[in-house]
Amino acid sequence: MNPARHTALTEPVDPEIAARGDDFKAAFRVHPAGVALVSAASATGPVGLTASSLASVAVDPPVLSFSVTRATGSAGALLGADTLVVQLLADHQADVARAFARSGAPRFTAEQGWTRLPTGEPVLADARAAFRCRALQLVPVGSSTLVVAEVLEVIPGPAAPPLVYHDRRFLSLDPEASEL
Repeated sequence: MNPARHTALTEPVDPEIAARGDDFKAAFRVHPAGVALVSAASATGPVGLTASSLASVAVDPPVLSFSVTRATGSAGALLGADTLVVQLLADHQADVARAFARSGAPRFTAEQGWTRLPTGEPVLADARAAFRCRALQLVPVGSSTLVVAEVLEVIPGPAAPPLVYHDRRFLSLDPEASEL
């Protein structure tokens, strides 16, 4: 990792802050979020994880952000990769999201629909969209790391309803819901 890309924002945790953190998690548990899968090629093979913290940051240049909770395992390999791919998952990809949310679950299987980009990164062929990115900044924040990444390439995918995460479950949106 490039130390120049890191900015520390950590503070000691006291019991009051821990209780506030529990309340924070409970509130966000019932706040729906789109589901993404972040993947990269590492020296030991492909790595990936499920993320519901994806956000658009800027358009000029295109920049997105997401966070990871550990700097070990898949998250550590992603943080050390030169480039990564952020895939927006469709509602039929809940099993893939679950596999990448759990340690030890089967990953990067042919049944999941993985291919490789010409640049070597693993990508889900039927993701709603994929963004090939390069990390601009890694910001340690408490027990997480915020990744701010420049989008190098946008890879459109097939139209499909999005996969949503709410109250610890992966859900589909009602396609019959009326527009506001």
